[in-house]
Amino acid sequence: MIAGAATIGIGLAAGIADGALKLDHPAFAQPIQLSGVQSQLPSFADMVDKVKPAVVSVRVKTRLVAENGGGEGGIEGLPPGHPLERFFRRFEEEERGMRPGRPQPRQGMSQGSGFFVSQDGYVVTNNHVVQNADEVQLVTNDGKTLNAKVIGTDPRTDLALLKVSDGGNYPFVQLSQAKPRIGDWVLAVGNPFGLGGTVTAGIVSAQGRDIGSGPYDDYLQIDAAVNRGNSGGPTFNQNGEVVGVNTAIFSPSGGNVGIAFAIPASTVNQVVEALKKDGKVARGYIGVQIQPVTDEVADAIGLKQAQGALVASAERNSPAAKAGIRRGDTILALNGEKISDARELSRRVALLPPGSKARITVWRDGQERELSFEVGRLPS
Repeated sequence: MIAGAATIGIGLAAGIADGALKLDHPAFAQPIQLSGVQSQLPSFADMVDKVKPAVVSVRVKTRLVAENGGGEGGIEGLPPGHPLERFFRRFEEEERGMRPGRPQPRQGMSQGSGFFVSQDGYVVTNNHVVQNADEVQLVTNDGKTLNAKVIGTDPRTDLALLKVSDGGNYPFVQLSQAKPRIGDWVLAVGNPFGLGGTVTAGIVSAQGRDIGSGPYDDYLQIDAAVNRGNSGGPTFNQNGEVVGVNTAIFSPSGGNVGIAFAIPASTVNQVVEALKKDGKVARGYIGVQIQPVTDEVADAIGLKQAQGALVASAERNSPAAKAGIRRGDTILALNGEKISDARELSRRVALLPPGSKARITVWRDGQERELSFEVGRLPS
């Protein structure tokens, strides 16, 4: 089973930096020469030479447990539950020294991609690539196999941090500090279909995509070819910096159709730093159920424009309830910064350190009110 990317809708298929891969010169894409006339088509060859050593294939062994009498078929083609099938299964269990009737452990295999983010061997990949991992191995660009362990995972953003078991001096890449622009060239590097290191080029098609995978969706959409096995691999800008981690594709067939999604580098940076420190991510929590503010709602409550997040309810004894936030309030700002919609509020609150103090601006009875609260910790 090749882990590539999760599946969305019809067939959506689908893993900080302490420094950067040391480059003598920026790895800008270079124009190429065709028939004596300079073409505007870029060549990524120089950049690939610099960044590819930092990208690895991730091989994962997972331990699965078969249900009693389960499986996709019976023994020797007999249907599950058939008297003879039960007899032969019991015989096999006794031959293996197992107690009859107990679930039998089986081993599964999956593959994905990842990349080094530090010289001492930290590797970023997707959570769904290493989920339920029993053993993790990394295969480098030069064919070397390294054992690794899972330091921590964050299912809410589908990120995981690995660490090579043996010490060494590993090539690594840096996460971009700048947000890419729509239309920028990008290069995806990974292990599609388990074939090994592969590069594909495209552009950033959109930003801030919500694909319904969770409350913190904020994906980059790219049109570079990304397939099963690319999950956890990096997408680079023309400076050789990682702008995103490939995690999913939208596809009616399970193959690339030019719509892929990557976790932005800003999110990766925050999550990886937390996983390095604690092995998990602690998120802020306020305790409200919220919904979008439509034009009709804005007109009804006297807002000039549809913005913010409408409070449907405040959980009992939550930070919001203690602060006096109640049903019908519209949250307009957090710590003085405007909130555009409910999704932005969820992301912004999640970034607040639990235990810190914060201010929230609400619209109530035709006027703004400012309330203070202590940020809670989001339950795991």
